[in-house]
Amino acid sequence: MDYQTLIYEVQDDIGILTFNRPNRVNAVDHTMMDELVRFWHDRQEDYKARVIIIRGAGEKGFCSGFDVKQTSETGEGPATKEALTEHIYNVQARFSSVIRAMRTCPQPVIAAVHGPCMGAGLSFAMASDVRLASEDVMFCAQYINVGFSGADLGSSYFLWRIVGWGRAAEMCLTGSRVLADEAYRIGLVNHLYSREALFPAALEMAKNMTSKTRIGLRLTKDAFNAGLSIGSLEDANKIENRNQALTFLSGGTPVV
Repeated sequence: MDYQTLIYEVQDDIGILTFNRPNRVNAVDHTMMDELVRFWHDRQEDYKARVIIIRGAGEKGFCSGFDVKQTSETGEGPATKEALTEHIYNVQARFSSVIRAMRTCPQPVIAAVHGPCMGAGLSFAMASDVRLASEDVMFCAQYINVGFSGADLGSSYFLWRIVGWGRAAEMCLTGSRVLADEAYRIGLVNHLYSREALFPAALEMAKNMTSKTRIGLRLTKDAFNAGLSIGSLEDANKIENRNQALTFLSGGTPVV
């Protein structure tokens, strides 16, 4: 499929998705939002790519969030406050569906993040399974800085699970910037690399993953997704036990 704001290619079972608005630090406009909805919907039944890497085009950064400039230039919008509220809610609901689709797609997602990773960009990174970053990365829960609630696009769900409640609350309530060393220290990123080494490292990790069985990768992601909401160790064990039985039937080595 052809895209205006995205580039997607598959190399040796590895899908590479590039946000491609480099002049706007890959900020999400309405076209990109629509294309991301379609892209992640299509991945739900994509049996070619086994792992997906997401990254931002250009030198400026990964993704600076939603394109506020475009929003301010779209005109007056719906005539009544009620209609405007409903319109904004519908846009928000459509945009947030991207985050859920990233989690439900069968492919593990590796975010290769450089430069600014703000607002929606932060949410894309949080919804990924693994986050690798450059040494000049900057994370920011930007929402509250532009007059909105600091909890948006899954941040109230993912962020405290990744970095802990207090640190997540601080990020969302203050909109403060988190630089590379701090992001690594609090577990927001798995590893730090130079700009030059970042994408090769993401590719190497993806190749490691694709050396595993397809069903093993998928069920591992399923188990982590279930674990986000499971309330007990017993329930987690049930999911894991089912997955191990299924992977054995597909050729895994049993523990006896």
